Amino acid sequence: MHAIRAAHAFDGTRFLPGGATVFLEADQIVGVETGRGDLPDGVEVVEYGGTVLPGLIDCHTHLVADSTVGGLERAGAMPDEAIDIVIIESLRAHAAAGVTTVRDLGDRDYRTLVFRDRPGLPRVVASGPPLTTPGGHCHFLGGVVDGDLRAAVVARAERGVDVIKVMASGGFATLGTDQLGAQFTVAELAALVDEAHGAGLPVVAHAHSAIGMRNAVAAGVDGIEHFTGLTSEGPRIDDDLLHEVARRGVYIDLTMGSDRSLLSRMPAPPPPLAALAARLGFTSFEAFYLSRIGVFSRLREHGVAVVTGVDSGMGPAKRHGNAWRTIGELVEGGHTVAEALAAATSVAAEACGLAGKTGRLAAGYAADVLIVDGDLAQDPSLLSVPREVLVRGTPVGLA
Repeated sequence: MHAIRAAHAFDGTRFLPGGATVFLEADQIVGVETGRGDLPDGVEVVEYGGTVLPGLIDCHTHLVADSTVGGLERAGAMPDEAIDIVIIESLRAHAAAGVTTVRDLGDRDYRTLVFRDRPGLPRVVASGPPLTTPGGHCHFLGGVVDGDLRAAVVARAERGVDVIKVMASGGFATLGTDQLGAQFTVAELAALVDEAHGAGLPVVAHAHSAIGMRNAVAAGVDGIEHFTGLTSEGPRIDDDLLHEVARRGVYIDLTMGSDRSLLSRMPAPPPPLAALAARLGFTSFEAFYLSRIGVFSRLREHGVAVVTGVDSGMGPAKRHGNAWRTIGELVEGGHTVAEALAAATSVAAEACGLAGKTGRLAAGYAADVLIVDGDLAQDPSLLSVPREVLVRGTPVGLA
């Protein structure tokens, strides 16, 4: 057994007064004491003047995408060996940034499943190829369903996935899809949810459109990704929908965490997307992004459970390891630092089906630990430079 002692500590739900000493044995946390308590004989301790907290969780990543423009589309045609190399490099980037768990919401040929518990790499919660319509969003990943959604869920359960991902609307990464409409009816989604829940699997829905969001909520999904609220008149997220989302306990992931310094340098969108942006009144990537941060405050006001996901891998602004950026954005959107950190740790763990396993500094939890310099309660940007990272007790080599 050994110990980490830090002047400041966040345990996954709150900041601990006077810091904490975290006792570790192999891949587990075996005890946490606030302040500077006495150490048992023979226990070696490493002391830090900064903050210790649970490792971060990125609830929406695409490990098969290499964070270049078009990377996810190219993955649809890459050889398995090349995809595996991208997956490993993606996981290494997450770990180096303090992310100890990722939820992959769209791979090809279930390639991510074999990487779920590699020593020194983040734990992977995997969906396999997302369910979509013929020609629908991300159809190139191989998850097209033309008819029986229940059978598609059964096939994924037999492959051993951890979560079912369904495309409830079109998406910006797939030209020709309807970002304002719905890819499945409420009845179709409800059948999918029923089959998944019967197999013990949660369901998360990709939904940019307001109708896709409403369909997903009515069908009983467990989480909604993006939650953009697009209509033909522009973005719209009504209070009644937020109330219902909170009442049902649906986890919302706005998929933020972009490197905002790169937004102004993003290439011009293809003509169909440029026309859609103009129709919806989006004057620039930056203006649209700032409007999304404002949604965080409305989610908080309605008591909606928010989690941190980046859609990492989807382009240069959404690199693997960007989860820390979402915490500052949550604070910018009105959350306290503790609430924002919880969204990236304990609440994210619940959303990923890992409650009781990770996301907390507590006895019996995995030794997924992040240490940063300084007092995180005063400055969330300190997360940008991890001091130490442990993934299930294994130290991550940091540059």
